[in-house]
Amino acid sequence: MKSMKLLTAFATVSALALGASAAMADGAKIFVIGGKADDSFWSIVKRGADDAGKLVAEQGGSVTWLAPQNYDNLGPDAANLIRTAIGQGATAIVGPNWVPEAMDEAFKAVVDAGIPLVIYNAGGLDAADRLGAMNYVGSDDYQTGVSAGAYFATHGQTKLVCVNTLPGAANLEAQCKGLNDGVTANGGTSEVLPLPSTSFGDATAVTQAVAAYLQQNADVTGVYTIGNMDAISANAAIMQAGAVDRVKLGGMNMDQTILDKIKAGTQMFAMDQEGYYQGFLAVTILNNYVNYGLSVPTRQILTGPGIVDASTVDATLAGVAAGVR
Repeated sequence: MKSMKLLTAFATVSALALGASAAMADGAKIFVIGGKADDSFWSIVKRGADDAGKLVAEQGGSVTWLAPQNYDNLGPDAANLIRTAIGQGATAIVGPNWVPEAMDEAFKAVVDAGIPLVIYNAGGLDAADRLGAMNYVGSDDYQTGVSAGAYFATHGQTKLVCVNTLPGAANLEAQCKGLNDGVTANGGTSEVLPLPSTSFGDATAVTQAVAAYLQQNADVTGVYTIGNMDAISANAAIMQAGAVDRVKLGGMNMDQTILDKIKAGTQMFAMDQEGYYQGFLAVTILNNYVNYGLSVPTRQILTGPGIVDASTVDATLAGVAAGVR
């Protein structure tokens, strides 16, 4: 009887090994939906996906990055990219749930086709649960906003504006809501300044809009932006509005320019969601699942939020220089 159990166990292990070897021979064909190539935040996410893709390639697979040409029609365009990945034979898909009402149907088609799915960057565990995804990898957008609002308030800025250059994107709407809840819980208030999506990445348009808002709202003491490009524009707007003494700046994401401004004292803080990890971990999880059947029991894998300010900026600079923060 004991010998029979040993033979059965050996046969089971051998079968699993053969299955893994067969999967590796074919390799995982992973498609990643992300932001534009010239978007400084998304270039970091792509760097993470590309670095994970080196192992995917060694195991006979591939990682393909799909991105919209612009953000003018973000939800429908992203949904079409998801369908493109299905049509091109993806064996696993990574994607952000930016605009649920436009993208959910496409994501459900992924799961219905039996293709493993990881939601990352936007949507949270709620989206992963709703869509039947394996995991969510990213920051909690609402909690990011809450943390930013509380940080502003505890440093004396209690009248805030959240500048949203991609209105309708669920993750950014959640950030602005969180900002309001975070500052309100600490005795302050906030408003949202929604700008057309065409203004995203248009430094002149964002600068002019924010400067005009600050001139018309002299009680505002804090500006929050949803991306590092917008933060640079808002920084210029604060100067143009003659509001340097009363208005402090904080925002989502960072780069060398943002960190230099934090060091110089012209930006108070940046919220870090560690985009490199989002791309790297999402691809790695799916590659291991396709090749070995491995899964991560922690379905929500948080990469943020973290706060980078004058007290932590020096420790962050090395990562930015390496292109991963």
